[in-house]
Amino acid sequence: MAKKDSFFTRLGTTLKNTSLYKFSKKGFGKPNVTETAEDNLTENSLDQEHSADDLTEQLAENQQDADNSDLTEVPEPPEPEFYPDELELEHDNPLLQLWTMHLDLGQNLPKPRLRLQNAPDKPEALTEEQIGRELLRLGGVISSSAHKRLKSAVPKNEEDSLPDLDAQVVVFLTNGQMSAWVLVYPPVGQGQEVNLEMLENALEEKHVTYGLDTDLLHEIPEKDNRYFHLYLVAQGLPPERGQDGHVEELFPRVIKHELTVDEFDRVDYMSLNFIRNVSKGEPICNIFPPTPGVPGRTVMDRELTAVDGKKANVPMGRNTEISEDGMHLIASMTGHVEFSGRGFQVKPVLDIDGNVDYSTGNINFLGDVHIHGDVCSGFTVRAVGSITIDGVVESCSIEAGGDLIMVKGVMGNNQAIIRSHRSIFTKYLESTSVCARGDLQADYIVNCEIYCDGVVQVRTGKGIIMGGNINAAKEVSASIVGAKSEILTNITLGGRPCENFERGLLEHELEELEKELEKTERQINSPTKLSTMSKLRMKIVVSKSKLAQLDKEKEMLQEENTAEQPKGKLVCGVAYPGTQINIKGVSMRLAHETHMCNARLIANEICLM
Repeated sequence: MAKKDSFFTRLGTTLKNTSLYKFSKKGFGKPNVTETAEDNLTENSLDQEHSADDLTEQLAENQQDADNSDLTEVPEPPEPEFYPDELELEHDNPLLQLWTMHLDLGQNLPKPRLRLQNAPDKPEALTEEQIGRELLRLGGVISSSAHKRLKSAVPKNEEDSLPDLDAQVVVFLTNGQMSAWVLVYPPVGQGQEVNLEMLENALEEKHVTYGLDTDLLHEIPEKDNRYFHLYLVAQGLPPERGQDGHVEELFPRVIKHELTVDEFDRVDYMSLNFIRNVSKGEPICNIFPPTPGVPGRTVMDRELTAVDGKKANVPMGRNTEISEDGMHLIASMTGHVEFSGRGFQVKPVLDIDGNVDYSTGNINFLGDVHIHGDVCSGFTVRAVGSITIDGVVESCSIEAGGDLIMVKGVMGNNQAIIRSHRSIFTKYLESTSVCARGDLQADYIVNCEIYCDGVVQVRTGKGIIMGGNINAAKEVSASIVGAKSEILTNITLGGRPCENFERGLLEHELEELEKELEKTERQINSPTKLSTMSKLRMKIVVSKSKLAQLDKEKEMLQEENTAEQPKGKLVCGVAYPGTQINIKGVSMRLAHETHMCNARLIANEICLM
């Protein structure tokens, strides 16, 4: 450290004590004064000359300002003291020492401000994160090169003349070799000014051959600030990642249950066909393959490997396959397409042109069912998928794993049991037991047992709910509830109605099985009796197990919902006397006709709003 201090002390003393006449023999760059004047000037006369020149320039500037006083100009914003992409130079930095030496030699050079500034007409050379790291590297390169330049520029002895040094080009390569910058030191003595050949030779020594800005290289030697300034002279080409493949789905994943109401407030249930048929080989999705990546190149002309795009994740399910050209997901069979889980699947569709009667028997199908006629009394229709019935449903049993559409309605005669694991859409329901895990939409409901885990909507057509028991977890919305005859119409809100329905069916089934077992036990012993009793006992065990599971789930649900705000509300245009509202054990029976009824439980009391 002592050695470094003595060097700079000697340098400062040399620069201070050495007048311009010592360098006049060799000259420096383009001298501002003649050789004869340099021999006669002292430091004091030089200072006076600078003061006179400054005064003359100031008077000229004031005169120009006065001439332009009538012109309104928007002042440019002041240049910030320091930029985020600028290298901060300490006062004892070798680069500043070198710049000071040239100032003392009469060179009017701007103060070095080294910025890793991106070219406005080029892609970004450096990101904000990279700039911080590169500034540290740049500081090391500049300090090292400026220190060596100082050592070679300053004479070892005071009596020695200033050496002749050509302009020096310093090349800085960013980490990754994606950008090349040049910094030029001025010539010393009679050294040669910077020229294109110097720039090209310096870049060639660093093997910088790709992405050169040839226009800028030609301009640098002619620029006023060609020295002590960073120029971005070469940029590499970053590798371009390939685009990932993607899938265009030709069928929506979710079927929207939208009801179209005409001007007479009627719904066309025939248009609610949720079965989307596809033929074998018909495309379900279009597949777009990934594109390959485009390799990049560094400024040293080395290739950079690019990453190819990823293949698309094709939502392929049952009964679907990829086409031979790999561009489509197609159906491998004719049926109904739907999205389930993580992919599209094609389910078989059973079309029944006529009625469900003795000509067809009971229907139990692992897919979707479309019945174009009626479902007659005493028959059963079960399907894993959705069921669409264009005709009338009589006293029968229907269970759909998907949606259930009954275009003309149900005349249940207190014997029909209608179940859907999704939503139910029908024109009317009369004397029927209905269980819907989703929502229920109808034009009118009369004397029915309704269990719905969603919303019971009876607003179109007549919009009447009259008689029976309506159990809805979320909401009951109707135009009219009850009748002027004050028929009892129970509206129960909240809870999980479908579980109560399942419990009722299991209890009834268990009761019937026990009666059947008791009846069989009274028969005469025979192999048939023993076989029948074994089957009945097995069914009883299964039914009891299901009941126990429902009890367990009910207890868990009650513990979770103890502190919850009770849900459910009744919204109707008119509610007649005889309408009874039940919410979480609190009951209220209407004694008067109520218009614009909005009933809900507040502070353990049913309020009509």
